[in-house]
Amino acid sequence: MACNHADAQDAGITNLSIDLIYGVPGMSTARWQQNIETAVSLQVPHLSCYALTVEEKTALHHFIRKGKVQPPSDSLQAEQFLLLMDLLATQRYEHYEISNFALPGMRSRHNSSYWQGKPYYGFGPSAHSFNGAFTRWWNIPNNALYISQLMAGQPAFESEQLSPVMRINETIMTLLRTIEGLPLDSTLPQIAGIDAHTDAWQEFAGTAQEFIKKEWLVMQNNHLVLTTTGKLYADHIASSLFLEE
Repeated sequence: MACNHADAQDAGITNLSIDLIYGVPGMSTARWQQNIETAVSLQVPHLSCYALTVEEKTALHHFIRKGKVQPPSDSLQAEQFLLLMDLLATQRYEHYEISNFALPGMRSRHNSSYWQGKPYYGFGPSAHSFNGAFTRWWNIPNNALYISQLMAGQPAFESEQLSPVMRINETIMTLLRTIEGLPLDSTLPQIAGIDAHTDAWQEFAGTAQEFIKKEWLVMQNNHLVLTTTGKLYADHIASSLFLEE
């Protein structure tokens, strides 16, 4: 990593991002700390840091199922995530989204579009697109089939229409992950077509209040924002706040 980053810098490419994975079986917290400190020492302006997830039909999934590798430890992942937040906070990195850290002014504009629900377009096999409203589509993931469909003048993608409730739930999930948090005054009612007097809204507010009592959420400028502890339970918090169809 050091060599590649130095080569990029020497070539005049300084706006770089790297991915780091924590919670890897067999990787100690001390080794994880070394990885973080190496990235910081290289002055990498943007870091995307993810907990290891085990996907089916992968070699790792096979090895875990056969008992050859220990599955990721939730407690170890939590420990390493907390260490990550602590170390990068001392190095001027802004923790602007749960998995993303940036030096001042170096947030990823590309990824930020996803979290803010902005339109984006994907090109090539497997690429996803979104019109910023209620339509999402994705290209065929098979290279040969994708090309043959295009050559035959046939659609090479699938699509789906999102309901208002699906959109609001996606908004809850994505914006809650950001440093600014989830705005309550306009964004949610506009998307879902609901107001503060509906049963759904009252249920949402009640659930949010429970997480505030647990100190997993705080209210800041009429935004729901995850606390440090809350970031460990972000998916659970978001799904608990989802509205039902």
